[in-house]
Amino acid sequence: MRAFVTGGTGFVGAHLVAALRARGDVVTALVRAPERAARLGWGDAVRLVHGDLNDAAALAAGMAEADVVFHVAGTISGHTPAAFFRVNRDGTARVLEATAVVPRSRLVFVSTLGAAGPSPAGRPHETGEETGPVTDYARSKLAAEDLVRGSDLAWTIVRPPAVYGEWDPEFLRVFKLARLGVAPVFGAGTQELSFVHAADLALALIAAGERGTLGRTYYAAHPAIHTSRAVALAAGRAVGRTPRIVSVPGGLARGLLGAIGTAARLVGHSTLLTADKANEFLAPAWTCSPAPLTRDTGWQAEHDLEAGFRRTAAWYREHGWL
Repeated sequence: MRAFVTGGTGFVGAHLVAALRARGDVVTALVRAPERAARLGWGDAVRLVHGDLNDAAALAAGMAEADVVFHVAGTISGHTPAAFFRVNRDGTARVLEATAVVPRSRLVFVSTLGAAGPSPAGRPHETGEETGPVTDYARSKLAAEDLVRGSDLAWTIVRPPAVYGEWDPEFLRVFKLARLGVAPVFGAGTQELSFVHAADLALALIAAGERGTLGRTYYAAHPAIHTSRAVALAAGRAVGRTPRIVSVPGGLARGLLGAIGTAARLVGHSTLLTADKANEFLAPAWTCSPAPLTRDTGWQAEHDLEAGFRRTAAWYREHGWL
C-alpha cells in the first residue's frame, strides 16, 4: 500500500504510521513540525511533506501517488466553536478537494464516537448512522463527516471511542492520579464507556482502508464495556495502587469545568476542560460496537483494558512520563 497520512506526528497518527511501516507500506506524512517526526525515529522510512491542512500544494504533493489517504489530522481543543470548525470541517474540505484529483485513491476519515452522541445505557451504537453530538468538537467532526459523505470519493469513516496508549498525554492524567491514590469519577461512577488502544485503532484504520465497505461508517473499539469506576480501578492496578474513588456531583463538575474553560480563554489557552465538555462527561453512556467492522474486515482489537493499561503505564514509566 502507498499511504498518505495527515496528522502523522499526532497521537493516533504516530501509531498509524508505525503500523504501516511494520507492514512494509510506503508512507508519506503531512507534517507541520519536522522535529516531531525526528523524535518519533522515522528517519528516511517515511517521506515527509511539510505543510498543514491549509496548504493545498502540500496536500496535493503528499497524496499524488497514494492508494489510500488517511485523514487523521484535527484539533480536540479550541477557544471557540469556530476554532473547531476551522480545523476539523474546513481542513477536511481541503483534503477532499486534493483527493478528488487522485482518482484511484481511497479516503479513510478518522472521526469520533462523539459525532454519534451519547448512547443509551446498555445499547451501544452500531450502525454508524447515529448522530447527536453534544460538544463543539463533536459537532465539527460531524460536519466534516457530512462533507465526506457528500463527496464523490471512495470513502470510509471510522469513529473511535476513547483512545489511549503510548504517546498520549491525555490519559496520562488518569494514571498520575491513580498513582497518587485518587480516582475522581463523575456521579456514581456508573457511566458506561468503550475504549480502544491506539495500536489496535491503527490496524482498524488499515483494515477499513483495505477491506472496509465503501460508503460505510464504522466504530473501532474493543467489545468490552466498562464503567468509569472500573476504568479508574484498572488504571490503579496498572500502576500498582488501589485508588480511592472520589465522586464528583454533576452540578459541581459543570461549575468547575466552566471555571477552567473561562480561565483558559482569558489567558489565550485552549483546554479540553470546558463547560461544553461537561455534556460529554455527564452522559450516561459512550459505547459502540465493532461488530460491523469485524464482520466486513476481520479486524478485532487485541488489547483489553487490563492489558492495554499495563502496556501504556509501562511505556509512560520507561519514558519518564510517569
